[in-house]
Amino acid sequence: MTCLGTLVFADKHSRQSSIAGDSSKKQVDSLSLAFEDLFTMPYNIIQDYSLTIQHLDISNNMFSRNLQFLSEFDNLKSVNLDHNKIDDVTVFPNMPNLELLWLNHNCIKNLYPFIKNLHRSIPNLKYLCLMGNEAAPSYLNGGDFCDYIRYRLYVLSWFPHLVHLDDRIVTEQQLLQARKLFKQSLLEDFAMPECIKDLHNKIIYSKSSVSDRQRISDGTNLIV
Repeated sequence: MTCLGTLVFADKHSRQSSIAGDSSKKQVDSLSLAFEDLFTMPYNIIQDYSLTIQHLDISNNMFSRNLQFLSEFDNLKSVNLDHNKIDDVTVFPNMPNLELLWLNHNCIKNLYPFIKNLHRSIPNLKYLCLMGNEAAPSYLNGGDFCDYIRYRLYVLSWFPHLVHLDDRIVTEQQLLQARKLFKQSLLEDFAMPECIKDLHNKIIYSKSSVSDRQRISDGTNLIV
């Protein structure tokens, strides 16, 4: 923490303690450590507040792939990680109770495997923001409308409980479209790495060739 952040936190803690004594810790459910140049969570914060904090704002810091400390906060419902260093291979710890996650303006360039890993760790998200990342197409970063729709449906296919994605409400029609399109080639091409797509195509071609040869052989036998 910066010197200012330490003073603010200490002042907040002392004022709450003077009002309610030691029991005040149990009443603290929100904490902001924004703009503190943090790259890891101070141990004293985890020790004192991991059992009570439900809403954590750690935006505008230096967090990247070292997010395991989040698993220490048992009751987290929302986390603001805007303007950090989260990238494609950042893996979140298991947080089944988390409902809101803001990841605006990070370093996420590709949705795959990021969204897949995010779903494994936080399957019950209701609110997700990814704006300002290269992986979230918009007119501001050179994406067109088709890119945006494809991105949105892909994310919804992984997170069917979402009620709000980025700056827009999720509709039942969008969820239905996401479910229908998930297995179609449009989204498979978008989600699948090139090496996997090549292998997939080879398998399909091999099966087709065998079927064709079988049909030719069957036809020859009938003629003979």
